[in-house]
Amino acid sequence: MKIVGLTGGIGSGKTTVAKMFEALNVPIYIADVEAKKLTNSSKEIRRDLIKLLGNEAYNTTGLNKKFVADKIFNSPKLLNAVNNIIHPQVAIHFKQWAQKQNSPYVIKEAAILFENGGYKDCDAVILITAPKEIRIQRVLARDKSSKAEIEQRMKNQWSDDKKRKLAAFVIENIEIANTQNEVAKIHKTLLKTASAQN
Repeated sequence: MKIVGLTGGIGSGKTTVAKMFEALNVPIYIADVEAKKLTNSSKEIRRDLIKLLGNEAYNTTGLNKKFVADKIFNSPKLLNAVNNIIHPQVAIHFKQWAQKQNSPYVIKEAAILFENGGYKDCDAVILITAPKEIRIQRVLARDKSSKAEIEQRMKNQWSDDKKRKLAAFVIENIEIANTQNEVAKIHKTLLKTASAQN
């Protein structure tokens, strides 16, 4: 079974594209969603985050997102340390999940697939891109972040040019119909290469 990474900067439309693949019966693993679940269910992650950030990292409902976000917002060092606690656990969880799937290929959707080295465990990576202004508009419409916060998050991610060099496929996600055509083409290619492997 092939492992295909799906990534792109904030606001590029990764989730939209993931849903298109899901509609083609491809099993999808959304790393950010699973990471959130694991930060609340894994005793190891809880212990390590409290050790790193202090007792306020968790409250009665689970991870204290606002506190953690404020702590790591302007500190690449702390952000890196948090990622180093969470991502190895997500990688283990993903491997266990992938083994249970019955499909020529599965997709792992992750925002920082290149930044955390996760792409090295993939047979191919699909990169989703969109112009910066469109991405900012999408995020502003989606959540309560300010433009400055969005731009700060963009700075913490690799540039599309840097990611392009490592991606097998690139989808420029501006027009939904074009994106759907690209998804269909990539799906066909991946099915072909997966069956050639078997």
